[in-house]
Amino acid sequence: MNRRRLVVRSAAWAAAIATGLPGAAPAAAAGDQSPPRRRERDGRPRHRPPAVPPARLYAGHPAAAAFAAELAQRRGWDLAWIEQQLGRARFVPAVPRLIMPPPAGTAKDWAAYRARFVEPRRVQAGVRFWDDAAGWLERAEQQFGVPPAIVVGIVGVETFYGRIMGDYRVLDALATLSFDFPTGRRDRSAFFRGELEELLAWARRDGFDPAQLRGSYAGAWGLPQFMPGSILRYGIDYDGDGRVDLAGSTADVVGSVANYLASFGWQRGMATHHAVAPPVDTRDRAALLAPDIVPSFTAAQMLERGAELSPAGQAHAGLLALVELQNGDAAPSFVAGTANFYAITRYNWSSYYAMAVIDLAAEVERTRQRRPGP
Repeated sequence: MNRRRLVVRSAAWAAAIATGLPGAAPAAAAGDQSPPRRRERDGRPRHRPPAVPPARLYAGHPAAAAFAAELAQRRGWDLAWIEQQLGRARFVPAVPRLIMPPPAGTAKDWAAYRARFVEPRRVQAGVRFWDDAAGWLERAEQQFGVPPAIVVGIVGVETFYGRIMGDYRVLDALATLSFDFPTGRRDRSAFFRGELEELLAWARRDGFDPAQLRGSYAGAWGLPQFMPGSILRYGIDYDGDGRVDLAGSTADVVGSVANYLASFGWQRGMATHHAVAPPVDTRDRAALLAPDIVPSFTAAQMLERGAELSPAGQAHAGLLALVELQNGDAAPSFVAGTANFYAITRYNWSSYYAMAVIDLAAEVERTRQRRPGP
């Protein structure tokens, strides 16, 4: 099995809080003794790149200071240590922009969304990941009941099997969303403050510098893009080397993803969804769509409302959800989601995400099975 190891840039912790990056030198004033500006051959002044504004640190930020004081009192941590970590966090202007939802009226398109993930390069990368992790995937299925294909599908959708893990400092992303959450959408700053606290708790537990981690603009990290709280709650040291490494240990990635899904209700042997045709009557259709992706109806109740379920769906013993996937200007697609479909959405509250995981998983498995034998 191939294993990749996280390269830590520096083990040294910052000894003091930085005050900011140096700005560009001011333009020469009258009487300035600085050297004259160099000129191009045609006599024009040489172009200077625009000055880079200094980074805005959270040292002394009122909300950050209040957060640090409350955290120190509630958890009994050293206040100076907390302030030191937060004081190194930088406001990242791109993060509030990226966390915003699409503009109102933007049409959803399942076919286009699916094509981003279920494509030849990602499928082949998934086959290689499965081959490398085969032993761990089998062990996780035995322990947690989660099929290898689903674990492979999640890692593929999340990070293209480690190719796209994000290059934002996790500390910066979480601080920005904790103390400068953008207006114009539901305020989730409390959630991100909780994740910032979890990042600091994780750093204290495992003894690393939180400023060294790089991940997504939302603060997720590693091949499966776990938030810090999920790492603490669901991360597993599956290879037994004494630490949870979701960036360098294939074993830890596989075990942690399977544990996460099992913790959110994954049921061994259950399908993720069944084929369904929605009711023709608009009132019945609206009633079945009202709970969104939460399984809320028995197969009999869906049939009573006019839905047409596949034979496997009709035999399903648990609850189902009528899940709609819009296709832009074309007619929408529908599936009957099970409790396992819902478990995948605990990773990302989106039916499109769940179906992309499921379809990528199926395509990787089919491609792997179609390979010629030795």
